Amino acid sequence: MTEFWLISAPGEKTCQQTWDKMMVATTHSNNLSTNHKFNIPDLKVGTLDVLVGLSDEMAKLDSFVEGVVKKVAQYMADVLEDSRDKVQENLLANGVDLVTYVTRFQWDMAKYPIKQSLKNISEIISKQVAQIDNDLKARASAYNNLKGNLQNLERKNAGSLLTRSLADIVKKEDFVLDSEYLITMLVVVPKTGYADWQKCYETLSEMVVPRSTNLLFEDHDSGLFSVTLFRKAIDDFRHKARENKFTVRDFQYNEQEMNADKEEMTRLSTDKKKQFVLWVLFGTDWLHWSVLHRYGLPVNFQAMLLQPNKKNIKKLREVLSELYKHLDSSASIIDATMDIPGLNLSQQEYYPYVYYKIDCNLLDFK
Repeated sequence: MTEFWLISAPGEKTCQQTWDKMMVATTHSNNLSTNHKFNIPDLKVGTLDVLVGLSDEMAKLDSFVEGVVKKVAQYMADVLEDSRDKVQENLLANGVDLVTYVTRFQWDMAKYPIKQSLKNISEIISKQVAQIDNDLKARASAYNNLKGNLQNLERKNAGSLLTRSLADIVKKEDFVLDSEYLITMLVVVPKTGYADWQKCYETLSEMVVPRSTNLLFEDHDSGLFSVTLFRKAIDDFRHKARENKFTVRDFQYNEQEMNADKEEMTRLSTDKKKQFVLWVLFGTDWLHWSVLHRYGLPVNFQAMLLQPNKKNIKKLREVLSELYKHLDSSASIIDATMDIPGLNLSQQEYYPYVYYKIDCNLLDFK
């Protein structure tokens, strides 16, 4: 499972005893979960009033922070396209996968100085997440424009011979070039009309060079033929060809323009791939925010990260409730929809211990 429970409980005589008690109850005898100590530094707590006020502010921003993280994950899924199943392994925090980062979490002292108040640290994180959100919007817009331009070029190089680009089909040797009098034209002929074309192309107008036609390319329905004639006969030839259900393509061989199109296609494809390597540090702000949001009095507590065994989630809940029921006897009867000042219970069940779910699977793939 990529789901973790961040649990915090008051220390016994020592925090180590709290940890040992948890291990005995959930791991040593019944394999309910895999547990990790979760290192949280001594932050400047302040008074209970300050904590309650800060909790109200942070509750408003909590969904925003999580929403930005999920938008980043969705952005990477869009960029990966056909490899969407590899999104999870490419979502990185500080250069490692999210599960590793969560289980080995260390507070970033340089980025979030613990000498600052909790309010100041929350503002630092909030500003950084807002900046990530703005950057994401800009990058997503640039990516969509890039993707749209590339799709337009790809459409030009696909489809029917009547409409598609011919630059990747024809070669220089297919044309009479640099002639004052002669020109090579390209004609789309239905496959059912090949025989008719061969019989009549020389007589569609005057000044068609005999035996000058060649089949250059075929798709499912048609063939692309070249034919050489005198320039003064172009309009008459085009008109007679249309009468015989042959379509003359408006095409002039220009090697410089054709190379420019190919280079543009290569550039767009390369730029599109570059989008894949972006956004590998976003998870750090999210987890620091989660820690900050769950920090409070008393300071003598042990934070523990539990990775539940999927088959034993219900049993694990029962064991934790039994282990910590003495902390709050009302926990079993509190309704999560109740509005209790200082407690943000929306969308979450209430337990006698501090609990927060961290799900590293930021996208659900069917």
